[in-house]
Amino acid sequence: MASHIVGYPRMGPKRELKFALESFWDKKSSAEDLQKVAADLRSSIWKQMADAGIKYIPSNTFSYYDQVLDTTSMLGAVPPRYSWNGGEIGFDTYFSMARGNASVPAMEMTKWFDTNYHFIVPELGPDVNFSYASHKAVDEYKEAKALGVDTVPVLIGPVSYLLLSKPAKGVEKTFSLLSLLPKIIPVYKEVISELKAAGASWIQFDEPTLVLDLDSYKLEAFTAAYADLESTLSGLNVLVETYFADLTAEAFKTLCGLKGVTAYGVDLVRGTQTIGLIKSDFPKGKYLFAGVVDGRNIWANDLASSVNTLQELEAVVGKDKLVVSSSCSLLHTAVDLVNETKLDDEIKSWLAFAAQKVVEVNALAKALAGQKDEAFFSANAAALASRKSSPRVTNEAVQKAAAALKSSDHRRATNVSARLDAQQKKLNLPVLPTTTIGSFPQTLELRRVRREFKAKKISEDVYVKAIKEEIKKVVDLQEELDIDVLVHGEPERNDMVEYFGEQLSGFAFTVNGWVQSYGSRCVKPPIIYGDVSRPNPMTVFWSSTAQSMTARPMKGMLTGPVTILNWSFVRNDQPRFETCYQIALAIKDEVEDLEKAGINVIQIDEAALREGLPLRKSEHAFYLKWAVHSFRITNCGVQDTTQIHTHMCYSNFNDIIHSIIDMDADVITIENSRSDEKLLSVFREGVKYGAGIGPGVYDIHSPRIPSTEEIADRINKMLAVLETNILWVNPDCGLKTRKYAEVKPALKNMVAAAKLLRTQLASAK
Repeated sequence: MASHIVGYPRMGPKRELKFALESFWDKKSSAEDLQKVAADLRSSIWKQMADAGIKYIPSNTFSYYDQVLDTTSMLGAVPPRYSWNGGEIGFDTYFSMARGNASVPAMEMTKWFDTNYHFIVPELGPDVNFSYASHKAVDEYKEAKALGVDTVPVLIGPVSYLLLSKPAKGVEKTFSLLSLLPKIIPVYKEVISELKAAGASWIQFDEPTLVLDLDSYKLEAFTAAYADLESTLSGLNVLVETYFADLTAEAFKTLCGLKGVTAYGVDLVRGTQTIGLIKSDFPKGKYLFAGVVDGRNIWANDLASSVNTLQELEAVVGKDKLVVSSSCSLLHTAVDLVNETKLDDEIKSWLAFAAQKVVEVNALAKALAGQKDEAFFSANAAALASRKSSPRVTNEAVQKAAAALKSSDHRRATNVSARLDAQQKKLNLPVLPTTTIGSFPQTLELRRVRREFKAKKISEDVYVKAIKEEIKKVVDLQEELDIDVLVHGEPERNDMVEYFGEQLSGFAFTVNGWVQSYGSRCVKPPIIYGDVSRPNPMTVFWSSTAQSMTARPMKGMLTGPVTILNWSFVRNDQPRFETCYQIALAIKDEVEDLEKAGINVIQIDEAALREGLPLRKSEHAFYLKWAVHSFRITNCGVQDTTQIHTHMCYSNFNDIIHSIIDMDADVITIENSRSDEKLLSVFREGVKYGAGIGPGVYDIHSPRIPSTEEIADRINKMLAVLETNILWVNPDCGLKTRKYAEVKPALKNMVAAAKLLRTQLASAK
């Protein structure tokens, strides 16, 4: 029985790649230095999987930014603004596409399906001249082979690549991206031919879009693409990998009918219904790569249950045709539990990070081959039993309170228009009020203070004094810039979810449980293992301290329940909505304490609400109902004069705009600039929005500083579709990843643009 891993985390167990990337971007190290760190990480990953007994080890899943951008580079699909003149794409062009540069903005970034990972969206049109411009896939295969490891090169499949793309600026929105298939297939043929010549015997095409709701035209594109590739693929074993959801019957039929394909990979963790399709109609003589080990969560696999599932499948496909696999790339989980020295032993026994999942995959394969490791299976069963019976998991009072929530929809008593009038009387804000999203740059000194306090190297008094000084600096800067509604900059927080999770019951935390979000950006998701409650106020002290430093409104800054849920590793022993309701009650307590402390503007970020939307349309309504309800629970008890803000970022919001309206926030700030103002199209199409709204006026994920004129132009585009009295002016997102040298001039230009437009609006009356 063979074993397979779809993909593996790239950052390294101690975020080695993150630091190497940032050093290179800051011009503190060379391209050769970066390449050396990357090569060492790849070598370590391949060796680890080989030593664990994995037969089908992936290559070309390593990336300096993301795998879709790698494919854009492979195809030479560089937008003209980056002035690429052909040849092999180097770091300058690659990172300009990802991050922008001094003269041009970055490409759009959006979420990878329903994960917290991001990818750079390809910009395509009929005039793109595709060419083989990055040999990374072949180079990495050869690199592994030179180390004695025969790998399975992984490519984003041609159809998924096009379906994840968008029409470039100036191209009709109705342009059929799939019409480009005949233009990109020749490049894929070149890559495949080089891989064959280099000695590859297997190749993996990731086609995750097959799990989406696809019409017959899109499904036929898969059939056409692989029929065109069939002769080139001859002599290779070909795996088409899908993940993140069930396949529909039509998609399963399309997958199994692809020409030249030897094997099919399916996610049996999030796609349990696919088993029925396999049992009823799996093609004879083909391989099934069965994804039974969860690549998106950190809980130990139920090995006994997985063996039962695999045995059922073995009876259908045959012993020699079944391969045990991860459900998706392990990119979405933490790297290695060995690095966790502070988790207590009981909770640690319940977990499996990427390195442990590799071992689980191989243990299952060996068990099916009659070489079951009895001690390993016994320890796994004991850990599962411990988790099920542990008293720390259950809090009956919390469960009772959450269950009672279903009897009300928790709406504020007054409509948003009346509330905005009451708030304006209290806040007295100008037209086009300016604000920021929450965080300010996290300097090395600030990070050192937090780190030393956590390590108990400095006293609480020293820590509080340092944080107060940082808040004062941020408040003074905002007043100097003449921003209307201030933030305290969140200097006490390393991460917007981790900070709250550390103060809520039912959460556990790792030391090195980092997961890549995009580029060098890593997050350390908390682990929700039990029922959630708030023992004490979490932000009231810092928000009150900040408000005491200014006469201007100071936002209280909270993370919403849906985002805390979607950006955590969530317990899998109860429905997600039940955990979300518990978090909502905890945040509700905090909101009401902030209001009592005199905070009149409270922002409850729901950056990840859209991210959690299920991939199947049939499941949207149920998710949105409980997600939106959870948000309303948090603020249903405040007075009309308390202004509730929320923030969302980096997703396609147009298809859920009515649910966003139903959240009933007083003001929503939302990502807009990096996606070519895609958000504004929904208002051009006639959707009426009566609450305050701040579509972002500049992209904070790029070091580029926008001019006053550029920002004013963006605001004018917004004024063409939104009422003047509801429009706010703000960046796309928080500023923690930027430097003050970038933030100060950008915010100065933002405020200047708002004032310019105010003057123009006043003179036009």
